[in-house]
Amino acid sequence: MCYQRIVLTLAIILLTGIAFPALGLAGNGENTTTGQNRVVSGNNEFAFELYNQIAMVEKDKNVFLSPFSISSALAMTYAGSRGETERQMARTLHFALPQDDIPKYFSLLCAKVCDSKPKPYQFRVANALWGQADYPFSKDFLELVGKYYQGGFNTVDFAAEAEKSRQIINQWVEDNTAGEIKDLLHKRDVDSLTRLVLTNAIYFKGDWAVKFKPEETRAAAFVIGPERTVDVPFMHQQGKYGYTATDEVEVLELPYAGNDLSMLVLLPDDIDKFSAKLTLHKVEEWQKQLYTRKVDVFLPKFKLETRYGLAEHLAALGMPAAFDESTADFSGMTGNKELFIKKVIHQAIIDVNEDGSKAAASTAVGMNIKTAYEIPAVFKADRPFLFLIIHKDSGSILFMGRVSNPAEK
Repeated sequence: MCYQRIVLTLAIILLTGIAFPALGLAGNGENTTTGQNRVVSGNNEFAFELYNQIAMVEKDKNVFLSPFSISSALAMTYAGSRGETERQMARTLHFALPQDDIPKYFSLLCAKVCDSKPKPYQFRVANALWGQADYPFSKDFLELVGKYYQGGFNTVDFAAEAEKSRQIINQWVEDNTAGEIKDLLHKRDVDSLTRLVLTNAIYFKGDWAVKFKPEETRAAAFVIGPERTVDVPFMHQQGKYGYTATDEVEVLELPYAGNDLSMLVLLPDDIDKFSAKLTLHKVEEWQKQLYTRKVDVFLPKFKLETRYGLAEHLAALGMPAAFDESTADFSGMTGNKELFIKKVIHQAIIDVNEDGSKAAASTAVGMNIKTAYEIPAVFKADRPFLFLIIHKDSGSILFMGRVSNPAEK
């Protein structure tokens, strides 16, 4: 059957310019329901698979994304999927619960991550749906998204005023990311056949628990490849941090103020060989091995700006039906099979500096007590490294990326 070509555009938005809570990928079983744990585990599995897919294509480039934002936006879309489209999305996104349970546990998870209590950092998540005026969207679908994803439904007129509709959505994105994400949707992204755009915006801004002193920042060489270096400003300070080292990697945990979020920095000798074997399980094991000790930290300042079209990546991971006009089934949104996903757009920014992130032996003689002087470990991120920003209590990976060249955005 040939369906009318009506397009579902999914815009996934992230702004991070900040740092996050401490790690804890395994989550806190005492405070998290089994359903939430399964959602977090599935989201984190998807995070590594999507990161590896993008990193493989974007070889030797900086990579940055918000898996939490992407999973949240696709979960809203998944609520309207049916048949083979639903099955493919569930496998790819690692949604291990029945579809009816997913919205409830995503809602509980978001409430935990976006705790409204006063915090020493800013973190907010916003969702919105933008539908064609007079198009017959399912009342049940709109009520579900509004109830569980706090996604307000807004009507626009793509058919007659695609450009005006695009500008309205872009302004919403800009407003909900403190002006950091501008022009998310380009002119080619929406047209007169667009019928629905789902948007998710995340904003994070936080200081390090202990800020780096600007006067300690010095230029030094960062090795970006064989016989290729670039001089970049390195922040420096010595303090007590979670640290571990194995034959594969050095791992450092940098907490943000409030200790809800932290940045986990993974520094391998060879990032390509390391990334090929990187799994969520390994990261969880390294987290368990972290111990507090004195560390001499050298970390480059960096600012990353990325924009990805994720349709091909998601199709390659196992959900091609959602992007195919002849096979897509989002009848849960409208009661018919007219819609398919045209594009999935993800844009992200992170700025890591001295303040934080904006999207971070002596021996005595006689009867005196011997005072041990701890020789600090040296953690110098002067070669490509990975980083994750994680919400400690839930274990959710909010952001992750690769710094291949901190001199490039």
